[in-house]
Amino acid sequence: MKKLLIASSLVMAGALTGCSSLNTSAPSLPLTGAVATDVKADIEVGEKITGESSVTQLFGLLTLGAENEYADGVAYGANGGGSLLSLGGASLTEKVKAAAAYNAITESGADVIVAPRYTIKQEGYGFFGTIDVKVEGYKGTIRSIK
Repeated sequence: MKKLLIASSLVMAGALTGCSSLNTSAPSLPLTGAVATDVKADIEVGEKITGESSVTQLFGLLTLGAENEYADGVAYGANGGGSLLSLGGASLTEKVKAAAAYNAITESGADVIVAPRYTIKQEGYGFFGTIDVKVEGYKGTIRSIK
């Protein structure tokens, strides 16, 4: 009986412990090579826009609440931050960022997000973890491309 009590106490202690992480990106000037092009875009900058997305992962394998619509090219020179979810965590964080960007663009009718800033909150609780992403920026509407 005593062994059962100790074993169940250890399981409960493991299930109740957890950790969390918060990462907010800040726009920076990345070191990149120069690209010359003759194409010029006239972008009208509008009001502030936001988008959110979240996902829960069980046992590092089963993903719940994942969206199926994403915006391509969401990197914007910022890294995705570390991941608490061990299997597929980093790529999962990028997918949640892309879903948040898609939500911001579609809800506002923007063509691009100007000066995007991502807030990534990750929480891990042994058997499951969550990733919540919020993107804030300004509505960019392409007026013309020359």
